[in-house]
Amino acid sequence: MTLKEEFATRNFSIYGQWLGILSMILCLALGISNIITGIIHPTLLIFAALAIASSFVILFIEVPLLLRICPTSSGFDAAIRRVSTNYMRAGAYAVMGTVQWLSIISMASGLIAAAVFLTITALCYLAAAVKGQDFVGSKTLGGQGVAQMIV
Repeated sequence: MTLKEEFATRNFSIYGQWLGILSMILCLALGISNIITGIIHPTLLIFAALAIASSFVILFIEVPLLLRICPTSSGFDAAIRRVSTNYMRAGAYAVMGTVQWLSIISMASGLIAAAVFLTITALCYLAAAVKGQDFVGSKTLGGQGVAQMIV
């Protein structure tokens, strides 16, 4: 199935997965840039560090192939594997989005963009769960048998 065919399925979990990748990139980039800004405003450093940590969590959630390749602890693997249903993914993204929305308390910054995309991703996964759509991982990102192909 090509990427175009995946998007044509109208399955919100596919949309959520790709928005999750975009959220990961934004969290990493904005987290790094706000660490530099955080020197001026120290409380922003905490939210920037949380954004960077969120980006790595998202990477392992959305690209399941990495759990087989990267050496991680069994506790971390178990925690990531628990986030497998659409409801759990929606909840995880809602929590990460809420944390970034709270960054406004210290100072309005670029982390608002990360909060917006994390929230939109949570809404996509929630829509998939409410509509009763099964989670379908993108083949491009290592879902649906790609991990089994690597021996």
